[in-house]
Amino acid sequence: MTAVASVALMLGALAAEARPGGGRSSGSRGSNTHSAPPATNTAPSTAQPMQRTTAPTPAPGTQQPGMGQRPPAANQPAAQGSRWGGLGMGLAAGFLGAGLFGLLSGGGFLSGLGSLMGMVGFLFQVALIGGVIFLVVRFLRGRREQQAGGPMPAHARMGGADPMPNGPIPGMAGGSVASPSAAPSDKIGVTGQDFDQFERRLQEVQDAYSREDLNALRAVATPEMVSYFAEDLKANADKGAVNRISNVKLLQGDLSEAWREQDGDYATVAMRYGLTDVTLERASGRIIAGNPRGEEVTELWTFRRPHGGTWQLSAIQQAA
Repeated sequence: MTAVASVALMLGALAAEARPGGGRSSGSRGSNTHSAPPATNTAPSTAQPMQRTTAPTPAPGTQQPGMGQRPPAANQPAAQGSRWGGLGMGLAAGFLGAGLFGLLSGGGFLSGLGSLMGMVGFLFQVALIGGVIFLVVRFLRGRREQQAGGPMPAHARMGGADPMPNGPIPGMAGGSVASPSAAPSDKIGVTGQDFDQFERRLQEVQDAYSREDLNALRAVATPEMVSYFAEDLKANADKGAVNRISNVKLLQGDLSEAWREQDGDYATVAMRYGLTDVTLERASGRIIAGNPRGEEVTELWTFRRPHGGTWQLSAIQQAA
C-alpha cells in the first residue's frame, strides 16, 4: 500500500511539472507583474498570480501600476477647506477691527461694535444669497451629469480604444482569433507580424523544452524564464523522467494588454492550444504521466522585447 501511495505521489508531482512552466504561473510582466492582466474572450477568468517571479512585491498600500488615484468614498466629500473657514475668519477679523477702532478713538474696545452690527447684517445677507446660488449650481450640475448617461464603458476604463469597426484584431495565423467584447489596452500598436511571432514562440518554446535544449530556450525566452525551465528539467531528471511534447497547435488567441516601459515593450496574450504532453521514464521510455491522446490548455503568455529587438517569452500564467 505504501509503495502504491509513493508511486501515486511521484506521478502527481511529475504531472504537475509537465510542459513549460509546470502548470504554474511564473515570470515577470514588468511593472504589471503583480497586477492581473485584463480578461479576454479566450481567457475570461482572472489569471492566477505569479508563484515564481524575481519582480519585487509592492509594499502594502503602494499604488499599483495602471491604477489611478482612489476616488473619494461614496458618502465622503472630496477633501477641501472648511466651508466656514473664510466667513468665520472674516467675522472674527471684523470684531477685532471694530474693537481696535474703539480703543484708538478713545471710546473703549466695545464702542465700535454698534456700527459693526449693520455690517454683520450685511454680511449675513451676502452669505445667504451665496448659499442659495451654490445650491442651485450644484443641483444643475448633478442634472447634467445624470443626463450624460451611465457608467464609463469597460474599454475606456482599461485605457483602450473603441472596439474595432472592421472586426477582430489581427491574430495568430494558426488559430481562430476571438473577437473581444471590448478592445484590449494596446499602448504600442501590436501588428499581425507580432501575433505571428507569438505563435512561433509557442511552438519554439514547447519544442526546445521537450528536447531539453537550454541554448534554444535562451534564444526565445528571458533569462528568468530559462532559469525556471532549467529548474523543472533538472527536477524531472532527478526523478529519472523526461517530458515529451508534440502536436502543439494554437486553437484561439487574443491580446490582453500591451504597454511600453523604459526597458522595452510588453504584450500579454491569451492562448488556448492543444498538445500531447506526456512524461516518460527516462530509462525505458514508458509513459508514467500525461495523456497520450492530447489535451487543451489555456494560458496567458507575456512577451518582452527591448526597443527595436525581438519578442522573448517573459511570463506564463495559468487561467484561473
